[in-house]
Amino acid sequence: FIRDLFVQGETKLGRVFVQERVLNDQQQLHILDYERSSSMIQHASRLGVGMCYCRHKMEHLGKACNAPMNICMTLGNAADSLIRHGHAREISVSEAIGLLDTAYEHNLVQIGENQQKQIPFICNCCGCCCEALLAVKQFGTLYAISTSNYLPSVDQQACTGCGACIPLCPVDAVSMEEKGAAVDEEACLGCGVCVRGCPVNALSLHEREKRVITPVHSVHRIVRMAVERGTLQHLIFDNQAHLSHRALAALLGAVLKLPPVKRKLASEQFKSQYLLKLMEMFPSKIP
Repeated sequence: FIRDLFVQGETKLGRVFVQERVLNDQQQLHILDYERSSSMIQHASRLGVGMCYCRHKMEHLGKACNAPMNICMTLGNAADSLIRHGHAREISVSEAIGLLDTAYEHNLVQIGENQQKQIPFICNCCGCCCEALLAVKQFGTLYAISTSNYLPSVDQQACTGCGACIPLCPVDAVSMEEKGAAVDEEACLGCGVCVRGCPVNALSLHEREKRVITPVHSVHRIVRMAVERGTLQHLIFDNQAHLSHRALAALLGAVLKLPPVKRKLASEQFKSQYLLKLMEMFPSKIP
């Protein structure tokens, strides 16, 4: 289940937010609101903060780092539910922004649900406790989390080879070579933590050549994931106790396995149009 959820398909469950303060003035003008964790916080209907599950588990194992424990934020309906049930404390926008600053100071990575609107959480993660980041390092599941739209560049003339950036990377994507620091772009999350921590400003961010696609909302993400994993028929015809639903699911599953259909669904433009039309046709079938 975990392999299918995190490894298969292009669309991932979670995504990384870039640390906004390391962007230059030009990038600040072009970054979209949904790419900013601060914007997600400012537009949330309700905000809560609770204990970091991963760091708490590591504390019981005697392996927790010194990053703050109560720093993972929930937003909107998720915050409302957790606050009502006593699992989160309600906070203001200003306190949430302050927690974001604290996360930056502790070199934590901001990870939220992979959608543009109404994200339910923003976790502040470290590479030593976070289960998702540990999975990337331990099992080589590159891009288990959707990356930001940025990558770090190294100014080799300015780099002193001090190595300060290496332990900062949460997925071990930075190494030291003879000419200075080097970034493994295939593994890099684009969080910007290494850029912020460089003492000589030898690191900076640039935009990825291919823009990362972020689903509009949770329904869009779920349907995309189902298409990519070949389970769209089960999502639409969920009540397979009915013979008619089982038959239709089997038929749609067979159609989706045809090579021309798969090639067509691989087209980003077609896939987006197809999924939006599908959501209009089956509004009650897709959660």
